[in-house]
Amino acid sequence: QIQLVESGGGLVRPGGSLTLSCAASGFAVGDYSMRWYRQAPGQEREFVAAIGAKEAPIEHLIHYADSVKGRFTIARDNDKNVVYLEMNNLNPDDTAVYYCTRNVFWGQGTQVTVSS
Repeated sequence: QIQLVESGGGLVRPGGSLTLSCAASGFAVGDYSMRWYRQAPGQEREFVAAIGAKEAPIEHLIHYADSVKGRFTIARDNDKNVVYLEMNNLNPDDTAVYYCTRNVFWGQGTQVTVSS
């Protein structure tokens, strides 16, 4: 059974940092492209970051939305079977529910709120 469980969200002040985790079960995260999406209140879900499967060509390995480039970092720990999203220099526009996904499989999401 494939499961994705996000954690690490919370309330943070502008300029602060958070690291989200996506614990996977039922498959190996290194064998698939993994993505983070987010959805702010009243808005459509949007792409945040992606990391390719471990055998993917290097140029296709990691991608970011322009809005988070330089501030967010996606990473993967194949031994722990976890995908991370390190978020730095957060601003109120980053407030959203963040989701981890593999193809058609989605986690339940974790809330990130950036507010002073």
